Amino acid sequence: MKRLALACLLLFSGIALPACARQETLVDVQVIDHETGNTLPHYLHYGKDYLEGQPGHHFTITLQNLTGERVLAVVSVDGVNAISGQTAGASQAGYVLDPWQRVEVAGWRKSYSDVAEFYFTNLPDSYAARTGRPENVGVIGVAAFRERHYEPIQYVPPQEPPTMIGRAEDRAQNQAAQASSAAKAAAPASAPYAERRDSRLADGGVAAQELGTGHGQRRYDPVTQTQFEHDSSRPNQIVSYFYDSYEALVAKGIRPSRDYTRPGQPEPFPLGFVPDPGN
Repeated sequence: MKRLALACLLLFSGIALPACARQETLVDVQVIDHETGNTLPHYLHYGKDYLEGQPGHHFTITLQNLTGERVLAVVSVDGVNAISGQTAGASQAGYVLDPWQRVEVAGWRKSYSDVAEFYFTNLPDSYAARTGRPENVGVIGVAAFRERHYEPIQYVPPQEPPTMIGRAEDRAQNQAAQASSAAKAAAPASAPYAERRDSRLADGGVAAQELGTGHGQRRYDPVTQTQFEHDSSRPNQIVSYFYDSYEALVAKGIRPSRDYTRPGQPEPFPLGFVPDPGN
């Protein structure tokens, strides 16, 4: 039985992962084509993993917990949370996996008992586009979190605050520097987002996208609710799989063409004499 953390407790430990921290591998994520029963292979292209989807084929996202502890997996399809339907954010509702548990996410969560099946379709028919959010169509994402465990509380005696020593001018400069640092930290991070969006537009990710994920037939898929508290405010692992049709992947240079047309006529004896055998 799958379990959901519908209202994730955002009581963080106060120690966020630094941006340069190395990702852990908590969950193995695969996409399985229902019609063929095969796991879709990954095609690495400029540091991104791509999948080839077949229009009309249903698919599931399999999550395998690789640890001996509970983990939370927040699933995003086309930039939309697969449980709540919200524009996806890493701190939203997700699936809680018990130690070593394998879970199949087969569709958009409609209730505690059923989902609307995922299927590859043209971009205008995708759930994201039909709900007015086509800008992130073409990517499947999973954000995985460790669970927070509390240590026994220890008594720490109060300490006297440190004495300010130095000239008044030095103290004023220190206070001004601290205020400037706080203002920079509070500034909105709009520039990095714009850079990421421009980068995707530059490589044709939005303009050339052909496939999206549709809102299919209802399917029985029961879950229960549980509570889960993140160990940190940042995901311990983020997995991103970009996907599109075969034709679109060929146009982007990600997949080789299946067109085997050769110039001229084939030769019945393309080689001359018999070569020596290899060593």
